[in-house]
Amino acid sequence: MYLVNSPYLLSELSKKKILWKIDNCPKVLYLTFDDGPIPEVTPQVLDLLAQYNAKATFFMVGENVQKYPEVYEQVIIAGHAIGNHTFNHLKGFYTKDFAYYKNIVKASSIIPSQLFRPPHGQITPRQIKAISKHFKIVMWSVLSGDFDPKTSPEQCRSNIIDNAESGSIIVMHDSLKAERNMLFALEASLLHFSSLGYQFKSIS
Repeated sequence: MYLVNSPYLLSELSKKKILWKIDNCPKVLYLTFDDGPIPEVTPQVLDLLAQYNAKATFFMVGENVQKYPEVYEQVIIAGHAIGNHTFNHLKGFYTKDFAYYKNIVKASSIIPSQLFRPPHGQITPRQIKAISKHFKIVMWSVLSGDFDPKTSPEQCRSNIIDNAESGSIIVMHDSLKAERNMLFALEASLLHFSSLGYQFKSIS
């Protein structure tokens, strides 16, 4: 079970340290992709984005960057932004603080970005306080649900199209598990919002 929209109260209480949405951006959406890069999926995402002249932000797992440096380079060459998603996709709720910070620093040695997104959105108040001194923590306002095998491609599309609005940060995943749902929902969302005059930009 997951919430498509981030809880309003939570986002309001934490917005000084966490980015949930980007205000004052008429007809701009922010697509983000977690868990890559991988050769089976990430290049397909890049191809679709290029067709619509869309830019996105890829929150990368360090070990994937290390395994697939050529895919990482494709993302950079295409002009997209990158972010840190830890080195081993660690869950903040179940990892001791020092080990969590160390893993983020390890990822930062090969992912030169001041953007950070915690895997699964799991991060404690103490971790937020420490990490926000060195990174901009980026969450989301719309969760596509592409990772959920019980969610259909059509539902993923609806999750995005029915909930995104100007300034929304949308989460998708360039992973094998999400591939089918994500590619369907991504293409449909690019077509729908482009036809309405929206632009897709990366998070700076």
